[in-house]
Amino acid sequence: MSERKEAWLRIVVVIISGLILGIWKSLIQILALIHWVVVVVGGKRNKSLADFCEIWNTQLYTWVRYLTFVSNKRPFPFSGLTKNLSEFEKK
Repeated sequence: MSERKEAWLRIVVVIISGLILGIWKSLIQILALIHWVVVVVGGKRNKSLADFCEIWNTQLYTWVRYLTFVSNKRPFPFSGLTKNLSEFEKK
């Protein structure tokens, strides 16, 4: 695909992925607050909540790299979910 066509396609990919990440961000903010309460009350972090938030962090990083033409790896939902940055950098 030519660079020009790829640039036009990026607009569509970035808009769709951005909307999904924006909705997901709202969920992450609520979960971060819940996680904070869990840690304050229970004295222990919840690994599952932390891992879920890390997936969002990694997807946001992938999205920004794609948006700024640093990478050609398409963000979610146009590629699989990368769970952490070490997995991202292996590819």
